[in-house]
Amino acid sequence: MFQPNLLGNRVALITGGGTGICRGIALAFARHGCDVAITSRKLEHLEPTRDELRALGVRVVARAADVRDPAAVNDAVAAVVSELGRLDILINGAAGNFICLAENLSPNGFGTVVDIDLKGTFNASRAALPHLKARGGSVINISATLPYLGTMGQAHASAAKAGVDSLTRTLAVEWGPYGIRVNGIAPGPIEGTEGVRRLTNEKSREVALRLCPLRRLGTVDDIANASLYLASDAASYVNGVTLVVDGGLWLRSARILGEE
Repeated sequence: MFQPNLLGNRVALITGGGTGICRGIALAFARHGCDVAITSRKLEHLEPTRDELRALGVRVVARAADVRDPAAVNDAVAAVVSELGRLDILINGAAGNFICLAENLSPNGFGTVVDIDLKGTFNASRAALPHLKARGGSVINISATLPYLGTMGQAHASAAKAGVDSLTRTLAVEWGPYGIRVNGIAPGPIEGTEGVRRLTNEKSREVALRLCPLRRLGTVDDIANASLYLASDAASYVNGVTLVVDGGLWLRSARILGEE
């Protein structure tokens, strides 16, 4: 049910918030009364979403920052708090990926994905911590089902996201006493996203649709709604969980992404 004040008087920072799943989360949060800050490596990736958010009547900050650079992340967080006055919710959504079998994967390719997905999640979380401690809050790390499946061609992303899941659990324990809940969301294939366009083909899409118990791919709204739940008071006793949102697909097969 739409509740315009579900996240009223709160401020969320969403890394990777200009496109894809995280754009959907940003718009959903704004529709529920949340002021929103979005970051990406390039400002041009943020500007269209920034304008959409402003049209919803909330305060908005859009700032370029590479999550691999701790100093840049610290500056971005400080700017958000300076402009919007507080920080209540952090969504770690910045990510990178491509298909490559491990035997062909360069150390640089492996390291780049780990740097963005795993180290970037830590960098943003660490930078946000002093501000979240002020009044408690919520961190949501966008993971993936890849490490649960042993997905071919995804050694780099699977390792990074497995690390994100582990980090989620550890921070939930360490930061819980500060009133900060740390949870994750592991989406399956999400219709209309760059990830599905780049990481699937016609055959693997057909396999996913056939094997998914709900017989469909996910939508951006599915992930946005899960994020709304975890960020809201409805989930006030949920901590350290990575919520799989994939229609039960991960329970069926590892042969989805990268299948020939």
